[in-house]
Amino acid sequence: MVDVPNRPEYQSELFKKGLAVRREVLGADYVDASLARADDFNAAFQQMTTEIAWGMCWTRPGIDRKTRSIINLAMLTALNRPHEIEVHVKGALRNGLTKDEIREVFLQVAIYCGVPAAVDSFRIARDAFAEYEKQK
Repeated sequence: MVDVPNRPEYQSELFKKGLAVRREVLGADYVDASLARADDFNAAFQQMTTEIAWGMCWTRPGIDRKTRSIINLAMLTALNRPHEIEVHVKGALRNGLTKDEIREVFLQVAIYCGVPAAVDSFRIARDAFAEYEKQK
């Protein structure tokens, strides 16, 4: 685990709350490396995503993390965001989704958002599965 830089942007309680969830879902090494790479230009963006996405949204009681992962995989596939798909496939596995459930998400997206979007997600997920297994 990389030490998180002692930046003013990273000091709020909401940041710390979001950081804990972000590490649990995406993996501490990935998250800590992202924070360590931040500079004066993008540290505020790291703060915003950690506080708002992870500290406010992912911690809400309305739906569980598994459901949030399903929604994220569907949206990221529809938006064709390959890097985020890879990260969130691994997060979905950590949140309890199976490979079969992830496949079903991509099949559903293929029908409603287009086959080309799902093609990339299937390819990316296969690589993410292999990398996730190596990291276990």
